[in-house]
Amino acid sequence: MTKPYVGAIDQGTTGTRFMLFDRGGHVIANAYEQHEQIYPEPGWVEHDPVEIWRNAKAVVSRGLSVAGLDAEQLAALGITNQRETTVVWDKKSGKPVYNALVWQDRRTVDRVEELDAETVAAIRKKTGLQPDAYFSASKVEWILDNADPIKLRRTRPEDVRTRAESGELLFGTIDSWLIYNLTGNHVTDVSNASRTMLYNIHDLAWDETLLVEFDVPEAMLPEVRPSSDEDLYGHTDPDGFLNAEVPVAGALGDQQAALFGQTCFDAGDAKNTYGTGSFYLMNTGKEAVSSDNGLLTTIGFQRSGEPVQYALEGSVFVTGAAIEWLEDVGLVGDPLETATLARSVDSTEGVYVVPAFTGLGAPRWDARARGAIVGVTQSTKKEHVVRATLESIAYQTRDIAEAMEADSGVETTSLRVDGGAVKNNFLCQLQADIIQTEIVRPEVDETTALGSAYAAGLAVGYWDDIEELRSNWQVDREFDPEMDADDADRMYDRWDDAVERSLDWDRA
Repeated sequence: MTKPYVGAIDQGTTGTRFMLFDRGGHVIANAYEQHEQIYPEPGWVEHDPVEIWRNAKAVVSRGLSVAGLDAEQLAALGITNQRETTVVWDKKSGKPVYNALVWQDRRTVDRVEELDAETVAAIRKKTGLQPDAYFSASKVEWILDNADPIKLRRTRPEDVRTRAESGELLFGTIDSWLIYNLTGNHVTDVSNASRTMLYNIHDLAWDETLLVEFDVPEAMLPEVRPSSDEDLYGHTDPDGFLNAEVPVAGALGDQQAALFGQTCFDAGDAKNTYGTGSFYLMNTGKEAVSSDNGLLTTIGFQRSGEPVQYALEGSVFVTGAAIEWLEDVGLVGDPLETATLARSVDSTEGVYVVPAFTGLGAPRWDARARGAIVGVTQSTKKEHVVRATLESIAYQTRDIAEAMEADSGVETTSLRVDGGAVKNNFLCQLQADIIQTEIVRPEVDETTALGSAYAAGLAVGYWDDIEELRSNWQVDREFDPEMDADDADRMYDRWDDAVERSLDWDRA
């Protein structure tokens, strides 16, 4: 293989990153660009897909330029993306008919709550998902019903839904949107398809009954392919912004990409990614394990010619976003201050923060829950609130860890962690204390990008096999529990009391 690098576009909730990796999994280049968060109404969250594509081109170009490289030196390109975020665009012009509805968006809560018990059970059985506005199905339905061309001053007079039914409009998650712009092809991978609430994860096919339920025309759906695809998703346009024909060979939803990047290739392997939210995934192998404890059953990944690997997932909507909130309300000037402030007090003095800003995900699944701060007294200082916010991240992770053990029968003895928040040593130690298990942080903590690079590189033979990837994985630091187990249990029990006060708040 003469081409020395693999690139990855990591399109996240707050921004887009491009990273270059060599055969050892080392970072050669890294470029990042934020995009605007659009909040038209309370609970509504949108992104501009055109801005996202523009930023993707910018970070790829900048990353290559800073490294002194050109696209001809890329063996392949991988894509990883914020999952569930939904885009509908014109097949011919490539223009979106509406902003992307972000996974955090809650405008379709009422619609999901209208589902009858039979439909809820069918969704759980077929898709492995807990019916929620989080997923793509109700989002695409909303766009088709509400992206009125007259209201939006579009030049085309035809009804949006009619155009979708005739195949003039395309639907996809962000991976599909990027791949379409890179290659002209309308495809997605199994991991992203499994997050739409329209895909049967057992039959590996779009589900006709669910398409009818959410009134999503089959003509607008992408083709579903393996996450690491020897047949490729296509090539970049040699006359496009890269001036090169680069194979796009890997795609994974961001959390599945982190699972892959953490080399969790075997049943029982688990990781937790701390980003805007946090997402705890355990590989369950070829078996789709059903959850009795509020977790999701999802597709982990699929390599070309191999069976699907399934996973159990605990989705927490707000973790890193809680740290951003501390900055937004002026309690910290910089997220890096949180560790110093939290260490400056011995405890929260009974204060608990429940960061249910967009409802609660696993294991409670309460779309009506809202954020709460409880236990405040006259002696409460901002340091106590900051520490309580960091503790909330650890408590939510323990919620998932306990549910994961109950569903899988596998005791967590070591948890691999990644994402921006794990740079905070205080948080990592706190996590080890609250869960009472070893926390392992790898040298490369941007494992979402690494995972999609691995998927693309394997597809084109850049890496020979997954054993080569395992040898790349290196530990940066391990955090062992230091807190007494009884103290951890006592603090965690009180967390449940705090959460109870946040539930169903939006209905009051």
